[in-house]
Amino acid sequence: MKEDAVDTSVRIQDGWAIVSVAGRIDAGSAGTLQETLAPLVDDGQKKVLVDMAGLDYISSSGLRVLLATHKALQKQGGSVALAALTPFVQEVFEISGFLRIFSVYEDVDGAMGAQGQT
Repeated sequence: MKEDAVDTSVRIQDGWAIVSVAGRIDAGSAGTLQETLAPLVDDGQKKVLVDMAGLDYISSSGLRVLLATHKALQKQGGSVALAALTPFVQEVFEISGFLRIFSVYEDVDGAMGAQGQT
């Protein structure tokens, strides 16, 4: 993986699309995240969980992709949850006010358990 790149992978588990992201999401790599998330929305996926355990950096470009995905899923009766934010990424979400928009969990299992009870 290039230093300025992001790696994404998707797996389906218990009705969730779990999107793992690693590396950096910035203006140059936000398109990769968009290309990963857009088909999930288009296919009618209702529950998307973004696992950020391997994410070192996120810029406003990455935040925009997540927000657009969140809004698109809300229109379809779905939601986006976030898990395992690293300290820097957590700080970006706090400063931007995005912690008020997204449900954030300590880890993937915690997110699936909490969301499964709603």
